[in-house]
Amino acid sequence: MNSANNENRKWEVLESEYLIRRPWLTARRDHVRLPNGNEIPEYYILEYPDWVNIIAITKEGEFVMIRQYRHGIGETSFELCAGVCDDGEEPLTAAKRELYEETGYGNGKWELWMTVSPNPSSMTNLSYSYIATDVEKISTQHLEPTEDISVHLMSKEDVKELLLSGSIRQSLMAAPLWKLFALSENETNR
Repeated sequence: MNSANNENRKWEVLESEYLIRRPWLTARRDHVRLPNGNEIPEYYILEYPDWVNIIAITKEGEFVMIRQYRHGIGETSFELCAGVCDDGEEPLTAAKRELYEETGYGNGKWELWMTVSPNPSSMTNLSYSYIATDVEKISTQHLEPTEDISVHLMSKEDVKELLLSGSIRQSLMAAPLWKLFALSENETNR
């Protein structure tokens, strides 16, 4: 790879102003200078804590999926269990907590599956995806007052059909599932 591909092209922040700071929305406006000297006086950044989601599979091979309403797109859909890392919380700890709270499932073997940026052009956070295998029901749900989540056990074929039909709309959940199915197909074809 040539050195031009490895060159850091970081922008210089000349000025930064917070427009709103709320628990679920922090937005700032940066005035930046590009490496070529051009300036962008209004570049908007959304600051979020890191997120987690979990591909949870029971000892019987069933996927633990949730279904909930998403106001942004006005739809109720199937998703992976997911949530926010609390301040100072490690992503794995947050993932185990979210699975337990939202579904009542836990234990099992955990592996970091992938880390992606929700939108690197304007968002500051990362999303950590885990695979938890051999999980088991250990409790009831422990939902927050603002959560309305139902739990569904699904076969691998059912989850794959949700992806193929476009029923899983959340890209940060579709990506790790597509990776799982792609790698499973490659192993089957060997």
